[in-house]
Amino acid sequence: KISFITLADNNYPELLKKSGRPPFVLYVKGSKEILNSSPAIAVVGTRRITSYGEEVTRILVSDLVGSGFTIVSGLALGVDAVASAAAIGSDGKTIAVLGCGVDCVTPQENTRLYDEIIKSGGSIVSEFPLGHPPTLGSFPSRNRIIAGLSLGVLVTEGAEDSGSLITADYAFKFKRPVFAVPGPITSSLSKGPYALIQKGAKLVTNSNDIISELGISNFKFQISNKSKIPKDSNAEEILILGILENAP
Repeated sequence: KISFITLADNNYPELLKKSGRPPFVLYVKGSKEILNSSPAIAVVGTRRITSYGEEVTRILVSDLVGSGFTIVSGLALGVDAVASAAAIGSDGKTIAVLGCGVDCVTPQENTRLYDEIIKSGGSIVSEFPLGHPPTLGSFPSRNRIIAGLSLGVLVTEGAEDSGSLITADYAFKFKRPVFAVPGPITSSLSKGPYALIQKGAKLVTNSNDIISELGISNFKFQISNKSKIPKDSNAEEILILGILENAP
C-alpha cells in the first residue's frame, strides 16, 4: 500500500515543486490526494516539549484544522507528535515527512501515531527508498520537504539549536512565511522562536495571526475561546480556578 510520485507527474505537490529544491521522487503511504487538496501549514518544534508548548501547539493546530488547513510535521517526539495528534483529534488531516523510508517508523514510540495518521486519511511521505534507515543527514534533508509542502512554517517551541529552525530557514529561503510563538523569557525553549522573530518571523498569539498573514480570506475562522472554568462551578471553585488560570 505504498505508492510514489515523480516530479514529472501531474499530481506532484505544486507547492513542493515551486520550492526550488523538490525531490525527484516522493514515496507515499496513505492518501496521495491530500498533498494537493487543501492548504497546508507546517507545525514543528522541540522534542523536549513543555506543558506550555503542548498547550499552545494543541490550541493553534485545532484552530488551523478548523479553518481548513492540513498539518505538516515530521513525526518526531515532542511538538511534531503533538501537532499530528491534535490534527487527528480535531478531525483534520496531517502529513508526516520522514527522514527514512515510509515503511520505517522513526521513532518507534510513535508507531501508534503513524498508524493513526494513515487510518485518518493522512499521509506518510519520504524521498528515501523503502527500507532506508534514518541517518544524521536525512533529517535536515527532510526538513526542506516539510517547508516545501507548506504555505508557511509555525514553530511553537524550540531551543536555539533546535532542528525546527532548519525547517524555518528553508521556509525563509523558499520565500514562505515563518511564524513563531513567544514563550517565557526564562525558558531555553523560547530562544528558538525569539531568534526567528528577530529574523523576521511573524509573532503569533492565535491562529488568526497566521491566516491573515497568509492572505486567506475565504476561511471560516474558528478561534478557540474555551474557558478553563466549567459552567457548573460554584463561587468558591470559580475563585480558585481564576487564581490558577495562568499557571501550569
